[in-house]
Amino acid sequence: MSRDKSKLLYAETHEWVDISEDGGQKIATIGISGFAIEQLNDLVYMDLPEVGKQLGAGDEFGEVESVKAVSPLYSPVGGEVIDVHSDLPDNLDGLNDDPYDYGWIIKVKVDDDSALGSLMDHAAYQKQCSESG
Repeated sequence: MSRDKSKLLYAETHEWVDISEDGGQKIATIGISGFAIEQLNDLVYMDLPEVGKQLGAGDEFGEVESVKAVSPLYSPVGGEVIDVHSDLPDNLDGLNDDPYDYGWIIKVKVDDDSALGSLMDHAAYQKQCSESG
């Protein structure tokens, strides 16, 4: 399955979110954008949350470190972490190669999607990226 970047929602902090339904429950798959990965450059470390962690929209859930900066990761939605891409910290090159499919970071069972309305669509996110860099 290849994730369609144009259908994702984006936070100003460069996280993307893909909302799907599973038995009437919204599931958010969250990652960081290719633009953010390019800006960070050589990734060296990633810290991920535990399955079961409760997050509020906008809460920091981990961090990604490159040779030049440490960047916090923020959840675009509120809910419970139900899955973590545990192979990712040992294969950060995979994040460079494929940030939208292989590079998903966490999955959250959404209990608060009120923040989705403040996220950007692909066109608005592209505009933000072109203006910032």
